[in-house]
Amino acid sequence: MDGHPNQFDGRARPRPRLRSTPLNTPLAEILSVCLLAASLVWAVLRPAGRSEALVAVPAAALAVVLGAVSPQHALAEAERLGPVVGFLAAVLVLAHLCDVEGLFTACGAWMARRAAGRPRRLLVAVFVLASVVTAVLSLDATVVLLTPVVFATAARMGVRSRPHVYACAHLSNTASLLLPVSNLTNLLAFEASGLSFTRFAALMTLPWIVAIGAEYLVFRRFFADDLPDVEGGADEGPAPELPLFALVTVACTLAGFVVASAIGIEPAWAAFAGALVMAVRAMVRRRVTPVAVVRAAAPGFLAFVLALGIVVRAVVDNGLAGALHHVLPGGSELLALLGVAALAAVLANLINNLPAVLVLVPLAAPAGAGAVLAVLLGVNIGPNLTYAGSLATLLWRRVVQEREERVGVGEFTRLGLLTVPASLIAAVAALWASLQVIGV
Repeated sequence: MDGHPNQFDGRARPRPRLRSTPLNTPLAEILSVCLLAASLVWAVLRPAGRSEALVAVPAAALAVVLGAVSPQHALAEAERLGPVVGFLAAVLVLAHLCDVEGLFTACGAWMARRAAGRPRRLLVAVFVLASVVTAVLSLDATVVLLTPVVFATAARMGVRSRPHVYACAHLSNTASLLLPVSNLTNLLAFEASGLSFTRFAALMTLPWIVAIGAEYLVFRRFFADDLPDVEGGADEGPAPELPLFALVTVACTLAGFVVASAIGIEPAWAAFAGALVMAVRAMVRRRVTPVAVVRAAAPGFLAFVLALGIVVRAVVDNGLAGALHHVLPGGSELLALLGVAALAAVLANLINNLPAVLVLVPLAAPAGAGAVLAVLLGVNIGPNLTYAGSLATLLWRRVVQEREERVGVGEFTRLGLLTVPASLIAAVAALWASLQVIGV
């Protein structure tokens, strides 16, 4: 006898706990990369009516079951992303209800009157409006709600829509630099930066302005043939009626973000309050149904974000973090910030900007808030180089193609090759200057 209990000794054996069996490192690396690639390819090629989560959620489950990521790490990632996902849902509902109230229709009328029939003036109006909408209501509002309005405005004026519609795509990325709430990538980095809401906005104001300015200068040159200095059909209709209730609610919600940040409350609660006020009003007036409100929150996309976070954690745990740690510049000097932003821009175009920020922010955080903000410059401006750089750009392409507008890969890439370096370098220099003046 060896002294160990056997199956006939009458004593009950403890039931083994179910847990994932860790893979060896090479297999785990291959599996996690394949799962991430499958999730992103499906998101890029997503057939109409199919959710991005259809592949990402099973991929996340496989990563846990097969041991590419531990259950503890998967749960920790889901807990970290939970408040961000809740905030995103509230903002999507808020933007949709602003559209129901007529805010974007009023925006279209304002652009037409401001342009006075001139294509160049319309481009300026689109840049101003798209920048504000992206910063305040998030980039999804610019892509999904403002782009169709820009199409309609250009058609009503009898001018070419290409430069104005392309501006919506670029500004949905570039103009999302200003506030922590402007982009999902900003939300993911906000907590790691250690900054308050107002300090984040103060540091990013100058980069936001110069990046948009650089974009505009390139657009004027690139689309010169589409922007003749001649008058089209001027809008002689009545002045648009502004939806004051929507404007006041959005303003109060923004104030709520500032207050929440100051007293240590998640900004998701302020966004939820704004969305709830708008939803109750719209349902009482029978403009929307509860089902429509739930759909506006895009539950499939929210599940995709959570699942993608877990898959990215698997990739990070199995070697990507170590590889990037060796090439990520340290410090907050100008050259270091340029290196961080450039690496972030490249990675965003290789694996999409959402996984890129999930990977890079934890690595950049020890170097300070400046490095984290440089990552945001890279992952927010960089995606203008390729379609696959951000989900917003992919969604914009779908919106444009539904209106039978030709969107060429070559033209999009040529424009990106001109705008991205100019905007990124200018924005990083502006960030460095802001850090010297304002500090962290």
